[in-house]
Amino acid sequence: MSFPSKNRLMDRPVAAAASLAYQGLALPELVEAFRRTLREGIHGICFSAYVEGQSPDRQTQLGAGQVRERLEIVRPSARWVRTFSCTDGNEHAPRIAHELGMKTLVGAWLGKDPKKNEEEIRGLVELARAGHADMLAVGNEVLYREDLTEEELVGAIRRVKEAVPGIPVGYVDAYYLFPLHPRLVDACDVLLVNCYPFWEYCSLEQSLGYMREMYARAVQVAQGKKVVISETGWPSAGEPLGGAVPSPENAILYFLNTIEWTRAEGIDLFYFSSFDEEWKASHEGDRGVYWGLWDQQGKLKYGA
Repeated sequence: MSFPSKNRLMDRPVAAAASLAYQGLALPELVEAFRRTLREGIHGICFSAYVEGQSPDRQTQLGAGQVRERLEIVRPSARWVRTFSCTDGNEHAPRIAHELGMKTLVGAWLGKDPKKNEEEIRGLVELARAGHADMLAVGNEVLYREDLTEEELVGAIRRVKEAVPGIPVGYVDAYYLFPLHPRLVDACDVLLVNCYPFWEYCSLEQSLGYMREMYARAVQVAQGKKVVISETGWPSAGEPLGGAVPSPENAILYFLNTIEWTRAEGIDLFYFSSFDEEWKASHEGDRGVYWGLWDQQGKLKYGA
């Protein structure tokens, strides 16, 4: 999930404009390039199985059949899938993804409820011990939301590492928080950084250059550890946010330039997100609904 950054672009110097290889192409040409790129396959995708009328807010219990159906849609296009929770039926996703031949970055959703956090951590460890996890994420934007202290979060990470040695364990948060928390960097095997030029009011024309800066800031403090872009994306509809304008054309351009750059640099990236999700309107406004590469019904967006 994504949230507007507290470190807005409007409050800092603007990144140098990036060279956009696909700039100037007509929309039909962009759509063909988008679909060709998906046919070639991307490294990873952020996955959610919720459909209309369902959400974690409603504590929807997801069935294995629905999870499998949604994973079948994205499977041909991504080698890895990233999940966000190990409860409420989300725990089906890593097992099914492995059955479908995908690798898994399995996440535990941590918040302010200690009982729920315990269920998530227990579920994460169980999935890892069962052989359904290739990488683990202990929490997502927990420090950003100020749900736990650094000490509590580091303790949870160390607990998981001790329980499942041999599997890389990391933590997901906004790129700019890792330089502020060296103890967190020490605790992680891998840094999982969310990079969203859109949420920092960045125009499409400057977005790739700015994301390169975001990634570089995390690499500088990573102590030689692997840095993975755990989320990035651009919405296809919704209200503009400063110079960041949602549109199908901008969403396609951002996707194409991001995938081209990460492929060229050998950077592992999980694109956000698999499907549009109407429930996010209550958290992020209409911008939050339209981040999917597929629409809510599971139809690939952009073109026939």
